[in-house]
Amino acid sequence: MCCEIKRRFLLLYATQKGQAKAIAEEICTQADAHGFEADIHCISESDKYNLATEKDPLVIVISTTGTGDPPDTACKFVKEIKNKTLLPDHFAHLRYGLLGLGDSEYMFFCNGGKVVDKRLQELGAQHFYETGLADDCVGLEIVVEPWIDGLWLALRREFTSWNIKEDMSSNLRAVSNGVSAMTVVPSMSGICSLDSEIQHLKLEDLEVKATDALSQKPANVHSVVSVQDTEASLDRSVPPLSQSALNIPALPSEYIDVQFQDSTGQELSVSSLISDGIVFHVPVTKAVQLTREDAVKTALLLELDISKTTFCYQPGDAFCVICPNNPKEVQELLHILGLSERKECVVCLKIKQATKKKGAAPEHIPKGSTVEFILTWCLEIRAVPKKAFLRALVEYTSDAREKRRLQELCSKQGASDYSSFIRDPSICLLDLLHAFPTCRPPLNLLIEHLPKLQARSYSASSSNLFQPGKLQFVFNVVEFPSSPSRLVSRKGVCTGWLAELVAPMLQPHKKEEKLSAVKVSIFARPINTFHLPSDPSVPFMMVGPGTGVSPFIGFLQHRHPCDPYPRHPCLHNKQKNLWFLHIFPAS
Repeated sequence: MCCEIKRRFLLLYATQKGQAKAIAEEICTQADAHGFEADIHCISESDKYNLATEKDPLVIVISTTGTGDPPDTACKFVKEIKNKTLLPDHFAHLRYGLLGLGDSEYMFFCNGGKVVDKRLQELGAQHFYETGLADDCVGLEIVVEPWIDGLWLALRREFTSWNIKEDMSSNLRAVSNGVSAMTVVPSMSGICSLDSEIQHLKLEDLEVKATDALSQKPANVHSVVSVQDTEASLDRSVPPLSQSALNIPALPSEYIDVQFQDSTGQELSVSSLISDGIVFHVPVTKAVQLTREDAVKTALLLELDISKTTFCYQPGDAFCVICPNNPKEVQELLHILGLSERKECVVCLKIKQATKKKGAAPEHIPKGSTVEFILTWCLEIRAVPKKAFLRALVEYTSDAREKRRLQELCSKQGASDYSSFIRDPSICLLDLLHAFPTCRPPLNLLIEHLPKLQARSYSASSSNLFQPGKLQFVFNVVEFPSSPSRLVSRKGVCTGWLAELVAPMLQPHKKEEKLSAVKVSIFARPINTFHLPSDPSVPFMMVGPGTGVSPFIGFLQHRHPCDPYPRHPCLHNKQKNLWFLHIFPAS
């Protein structure tokens, strides 16, 4: 009698801004439909899994942050597996597949995943599925979707291999005990052949699909036909897509119930948004525009007063600024969704009993949050909608033509249109609701599909030795110009908010006036590794493109507080053993 095939696999994710977690959750959701059980955990939750004794297949989804570093949630894990006392066969029992996320615009592409992948192999672990490296520069979905599609075949082959080996072992034990074996024992060459096939399972399909997707370019609308109806756009498709049968994703199960309660009158603090670390509310004491009015980009320097707090930092450290969504966009979203009259109602969230989703509770939404607070401080309403979100929106769209177009945009056949009209122009939910006016999703759908509004990270550009009690940072105000898919231009969520916040301080005629104190909420980034050499005699070179010069200003202040600024774009300070090169952007 055949043994029942084990179908559990361990699924670990390491995320910085939520992308890896969202992809891992998608794998977890799909696993059930394919007959598998994904035991999903954040890689930092080491008390919930043990790789040293893990017997089932392992799947890892890991992003990259900073200059090629693993995400903060993976730093402890990486440190542990890099322990030089571990033997080369420490993980010889592990069979794994890894999906790395990165951006090829940065030098160390997918380095977080590559570091973990390399070290696992050094410790004896073997692939049951080829490593995938997804590039956010061209679209993560180009690699992620086919990688997930191929994962189920790889897992089935892995479990089949295990069952064959177990049957063979059982038969050998039976023969050795003098019992007649009724089953045919596979030849060792057959087992080796299967192992070889699994071990060398490649992602030809992934590579072909990625190549095809990259080679597909939107047609030149001026060279086709001058009739507007024959040109594809966000809300309109053209043949052959408009006449094609579609392969669309399965409808995601809704797992949150929303109830509205009368307001308690108590306002939540932004401190409730951060579970780890201390939030400091500090005044902005200085704002300087570093670029001319006619410059391509607007660069600002802000100075924060941290003298009355316990906040401390070193030059090169990054810190996080808690920012809200644009209030005008929040009010517009409330109006479109018919929630304006309920914006001050407290939202009570309950997880549906039938849900199988692990970690379904939205921990980034504090208890007692109002509708307005959730849309302002908790959800990334500017996030580019995932295909699963588009699929869910279909069910809340009444117009047949709009439903069909949303189905096309989330289908495999519509991959090129999704890239051209949603991902590339960074379309958000608000843009979709304008383009598809009969689409009216409920609040629970937004909570389920929009990611957490992340605090934005900035590098300190000052030194406590030179400016005690002060913290300076420099940034460019991000601009998103209008496009056919986005009717209005926008500024970055945090940089636009900061620029508007300090606008009165930048006006010459108001600099002499006593302005009301402007405050921002900050907290220290948990892990910082970008520091000066501890040995002052060690020479080092600093290259800062554009605002990338920002942390190096702090380095110079720290090493030479009496003369903190270079007098020339290229400076060699022999006494301090440092070279400084500033690359000025074209204006």
